[in-house]
Amino acid sequence: AGSSITLTGGGGATTYDWTGGVTDGIGFVPTSTNTYTVTGANGNNCSNTATITITVNPLPTITVTASATTVCAGSSVTLTIGGGAWSGGIVDGIGFVPPATNTYTVTRTDGNNCSSSATITINVNPLPVVTANASSTMVCTGSSVLLTGGGAATYVWTGGVTDGVSFVPSSTNTYTVTGTDANSCTNTATTTVTVNPLPSVTANASAATICAGSSVTLSGSGATSYVWTGGVTDGIGFVPTSTNTYTVTGTNSSMCSDTATITIVVNPMPVA
Repeated sequence: AGSSITLTGGGGATTYDWTGGVTDGIGFVPTSTNTYTVTGANGNNCSNTATITITVNPLPTITVTASATTVCAGSSVTLTIGGGAWSGGIVDGIGFVPPATNTYTVTRTDGNNCSSSATITINVNPLPVVTANASSTMVCTGSSVLLTGGGAATYVWTGGVTDGVSFVPSSTNTYTVTGTDANSCTNTATTTVTVNPLPSVTANASAATICAGSSVTLSGSGATSYVWTGGVTDGIGFVPTSTNTYTVTGTNSSMCSDTATITIVVNPMPVA
C-alpha cells in the first residue's frame, strides 16, 4: 500500500487505453487490489484487449509504547513494539538510559515484504544543579546554623534539618540535601558542619578575701585568651574598692568562648 506502479501495453498496437483512469506508461498509486484492462489499437483501427491484476498488500501495523516519554537524566526507559526492529541499538522490551532527548524509529516488515515504520520521542530533562549552603560550616557547641539548598524548587535535608530553619547541631556532621526541580528531577549536594567544643574556663584569684586597700590578681585558665569585666586585666594586680563579682570570658584557638565568675570579698579596715 502506498507504492507506485506503471502499467504499459504491448503487442504491436499503436495506442493503448486503460481502464481505472490509468495512463499508459505513467506511474500511479493503486488504492486497493484491482484488475485493469488495456485496449490496444493499430493503424488499421483494429483493436484487442488484455488484463492484468495488481494486488495491493496492506502495510503491517506497528504499535509503539514507552514506559515513559519524559524522563530525568540518568533514568531508564523501556520501548516496546508489536514486532519489528528498533534503530539506534535499542533492544525491544529492555530498559536503557537515553543520554539526551531523541526520536527512535521502529520498522516492521511482513511476509509480503511490505514494511512500515513508527517513531517515538523520549524527552530527557537535565538534573538540577543543587548546592548545599550553610550560614557557617564551623560553629561552637550550642551555636545555631542555617542550612539552605539552591538550584532547585524544593529541598529535603537529612538529619532532621528543615531547609531555611536554624538549628543547633550537637556534633560535627555531614548533611545531604535533595533538591527537586519543576520537572520532578532530583539531585543531591552535601555540606559538613564542624562543631568545636567550648573551653572549660575557670576564674582564679590570688586571694578571694582581702582587706580594703589590698591588691588582688585575677587570672583565667582553660582557654587561650581572657577578658574580664570591671576593667580588670588578666594576670595584672588591682585594688578593688568593694566586694564584687567578676566574670571572665575565655576564648580558645577555635574562637569558641565560655565564662566563669569569682567573687572578691573586701573587708573594711578597723577604725583605730
